[in-house]
Amino acid sequence: MSIRRKKTISIVLSLLIIASMILSACGGGDEPEPAADTPQEEAAPAAEEAAAEEEGAEEEMMEVDLSPSEYPEPQLIVGSRPVAKLPLDQIVAYKSLDSYSEPDWISELVAAGELPPVEERLPVAPRVILESGMAEGIGVYGGVWRDFSACPTEGYNRGAGQSAGWFGIEAAAFASLLKSGPIFRRSDSLEPLPFLAQSWTWSEDGHELTMNLLEGARWSDGHPFTTEDVLFTWEDMIVDPNVQSPKGASAWMFGDEMTQLEVIDDYTFKFVFPVAFPVQSLFQMDEGDFHISPAHYLKPLHPRYNDEMDYVDFEASMPPDKIPVVLGPFVPVEYITDELMILRRNPYFWSVDEAGNQLPYLDEVVFEKGPSGVGRTLSTLAGTADHSNLENPSTFIETLKRAEEDDAHFYVEWGPETLGFSIKFNLSTSLGVNDDRDAALRELFRDVRFRKAFSFALDRDGISQSILRGPFLRGWAGGLFPGSSYFDRDTVSYFNNNPEAAAALLAELGFEDSDGDGTLNWPTDRLASGENLVIALVTSEDAEETQTVGAAAVTLLGDLGVQINVRPLNSAARREMNEAGEWELRVDRDSQVYAVPFTRCTDLAPLTREFSFHREGSEPREFLDFEQELVDIVEAFCAEPDTNVRLEQMAEYNRIVTDNVYFAGVFVGRYGLAAAKRFNNVPAGMPVFMYQWTWDNVMAEQVWVSPDEQIEQIRPGVIATYDSE
Repeated sequence: MSIRRKKTISIVLSLLIIASMILSACGGGDEPEPAADTPQEEAAPAAEEAAAEEEGAEEEMMEVDLSPSEYPEPQLIVGSRPVAKLPLDQIVAYKSLDSYSEPDWISELVAAGELPPVEERLPVAPRVILESGMAEGIGVYGGVWRDFSACPTEGYNRGAGQSAGWFGIEAAAFASLLKSGPIFRRSDSLEPLPFLAQSWTWSEDGHELTMNLLEGARWSDGHPFTTEDVLFTWEDMIVDPNVQSPKGASAWMFGDEMTQLEVIDDYTFKFVFPVAFPVQSLFQMDEGDFHISPAHYLKPLHPRYNDEMDYVDFEASMPPDKIPVVLGPFVPVEYITDELMILRRNPYFWSVDEAGNQLPYLDEVVFEKGPSGVGRTLSTLAGTADHSNLENPSTFIETLKRAEEDDAHFYVEWGPETLGFSIKFNLSTSLGVNDDRDAALRELFRDVRFRKAFSFALDRDGISQSILRGPFLRGWAGGLFPGSSYFDRDTVSYFNNNPEAAAALLAELGFEDSDGDGTLNWPTDRLASGENLVIALVTSEDAEETQTVGAAAVTLLGDLGVQINVRPLNSAARREMNEAGEWELRVDRDSQVYAVPFTRCTDLAPLTREFSFHREGSEPREFLDFEQELVDIVEAFCAEPDTNVRLEQMAEYNRIVTDNVYFAGVFVGRYGLAAAKRFNNVPAGMPVFMYQWTWDNVMAEQVWVSPDEQIEQIRPGVIATYDSE
């Protein structure tokens, strides 16, 4: 391929040499004219010397290698326990049992008339977590899970885009139609597990998917959960363009046609698709996408039904200081801004174990609040938190050392190479473009020569080893994670650590330091002001390594004359910035779409309006040529049932993405799980981040603690209570 061949970048220098020769030949300055009697032959050596110098310069430029280097193999580190894979029917079932039980303190509330009997709070046929799928078997009641959140809690209107604080809070409190987190445990299929939807059936032609809800499940305030909630979520959250739903209507578009949802009865509805068997749509009904919202609570507050409300007020209608109505195993009952959140067991949770014990086993979950995700690891090391995702490599060594000490209350396991950090370019030509400089920057980002120059500027091995010495981290080209089952090393174009190539490409783009201040200036045909090339790079306050990458970019690009200004933001500010398109470069800790692409296939290319770094605003997007290729590949991939064909499609996808430096991967590593030793029923070999994050993977409702290891609860005996209105 042409991108793998060496190119001659000598045009600019050649023109300069020729111009110099012309100036010299024209007298151009202070050189005296040759004496009249100088023999003509004596001028020839000077011309020959100049020609030789020009030829030498061209040969020197020929040596600037713009081809990618071979992507290396990973080094091995100690892994985790093997995953105990099982068929679905040995993990979970939906069935009625002869009798049900609950914690004694809940029974006391029933006796006092504060709650209905457990049989009335459970569905007709509850979701049953089977003993065969439990690592340590049926548990006992009581205990606390202590954790940490570094994201602000905006509120609980999750379907309108609000964050409850992440770090496990969403997984503890909310529920969805299906659940994809535990897929890693399945031996029979790579489909999501049933959750509030207990089963589903495809029509013979594949255009209709009928979903059967759990009959008799209730919200945490006791109100029945029915298809009314699903229809409200669909029509007034997902499809309503005025609601900032995390996955909007465009995620359900196939070509130019929209998926339809039709209610059949209180517990049955169906999706009607414009294409046959879009199996990937199941992954848009899981905990990351289909945020079921309580119609009985939110519908009266929605602007469509309430003229006194606007969409800003609607988004804020479930504030963090008020107990929310949820479907998950735990309910937030107390929140102190930026300090503490306490969640207590949901007495209406609709799952039991095989002995009829209503879940969860734990009574309480406590989230300490802090400014940075590193705080979770530090709290775990200190013994005040029970879980950390090792996702900030700067903490790896200290955590491993602490885990080896005799009094450590936690253990550590490692997963595959799916921890990746990258730098994204804002490729939109209109969204967030406010002036000529913005427009010029976007056009520059859309030029593959600049993206390659940026990639060549990065010393990925140096960055990786500066963060953590050893085999934990290594350079990453971007595209699919090396830990993905779809990854093929031969498809990778790795434009790494070649400052000479970066400088040559920047020169070819017309950039030079015309004012001598050490920073390249814009060519006036790109930006009339000819000002310095200064680019803003957004990092995350919640992921420390994004800031390390940002600092490295400042140095490495600065050496080439490109000034990078770093701006750390918290998750809420980053989300708002992304929605507005008002960013230039961005350091991301990347999502599982690059590990398990079939589960989030619409996030691989700009199929939806909300696509990460080429988002669409009020004006249509202008695709780059290769982007249309990616869209075509991904659309086919999303609808492809054959695994072997999908592997071929992802190989081509990865080739195009890395050939064109669609985004600049920086480094990749492995997530580690630090979890309390006292926790039982944490699945063996559980990945920190594969289909979802730890909290969704572990199925926290099944975690239990032996009575002699249980610690004191902060709010014993408390359940969520609601106003009668």
